[in-house]
Amino acid sequence: VLDRTANAVAAQLHSVDGAANVRVRAAHLTPNLTTALDAAALARYGIDAGRALGAVEAAYSSATVTQFHAGNLSIPVTIALDHELRADVAVLRELVVARGPTGPVRLGDVATVVQSAGRYNILHRNGQRLQVVTAAVVGRDYQGFMRDVRDQIYSAIDFPEGVHVEFTGAAVEQAAARRALVVNALICSLGVLLLIYMAVHRLRYLALILFNLPFSLAGGVVAVMLAGGVVSVGSVVGFVTLFGITVRNSIMLVSHYDHLVREEGAPWNLATVQRGARERLPAILMTALVTALAMLPLTIDSDNAGREIMGPMASIIIGGLMSSTLLNLLVMPALLHRFGHFRVDAAPATRPAM
Repeated sequence: VLDRTANAVAAQLHSVDGAANVRVRAAHLTPNLTTALDAAALARYGIDAGRALGAVEAAYSSATVTQFHAGNLSIPVTIALDHELRADVAVLRELVVARGPTGPVRLGDVATVVQSAGRYNILHRNGQRLQVVTAAVVGRDYQGFMRDVRDQIYSAIDFPEGVHVEFTGAAVEQAAARRALVVNALICSLGVLLLIYMAVHRLRYLALILFNLPFSLAGGVVAVMLAGGVVSVGSVVGFVTLFGITVRNSIMLVSHYDHLVREEGAPWNLATVQRGARERLPAILMTALVTALAMLPLTIDSDNAGREIMGPMASIIIGGLMSSTLLNLLVMPALLHRFGHFRVDAAPATRPAM
């Protein structure tokens, strides 16, 4: 039943886009010789079943017929069929099991001897028998592939009573890892927002810093599309890392504007905006350039085995840094000039929350 169901599942997998090398785990077979005694023939020859099967046991497992004495030693003398003859069905049928009124009675006269193949082991897990169907995913994302596989199998196959299907492997583990990563990233984001607010002391500045995240997201999305449009665990890690670098660059720019106004007494006007952008240009470019150069070797041959995580992560970081750096130096100063309102009285000890 498991074999039939597994073959039906494999047939459905062949029709799913992206499925390759679909295989049902081969059962390891061993040759068997089955002997079925004929009760009517045994009665006709006057032979009991134990005697007939005893002859078969002697031929294959040997039987002791006498003892040979050599001094104080007693050596058993056994008989058995030659090893090469044991696999021959014709020889087994000609095996003499008894002497009848008309002459020797052969095993083929009182039994049916059939050569077949059977399993020497059956796969088990948690006390249940199982059969395994495997497939590789080519040219599409794991999540979409698994969604199509589930829909196809559940809609096309009526599983027998006592038989159920379980999905496991890289696709399932990657989905679980991605969910866990997203949940942990959201929890950490709350702590990061609190730390950013402690650094800038105003919700207005916090909102402007977070407004820079779409700048990096744009480049990261373009990198994903150029890589085939597949969002993997490495891609999610890349976005998390990219957002951290982007927020750091924005904090550098905002804190420098605050320093120019409060510490150096510069008026908050277009000239101060341009000055702050120029002075922070080397630091922001250096951060982006060093990170991009470090990630660049990982993007080469990123499809090779061993780079499934680092390759997509590096591509997204490089793409996001390109867009984030350009927009952070061109658009972010304009937004800060329009909505920043840096003032001398905006010291951390006296500034209002908003």
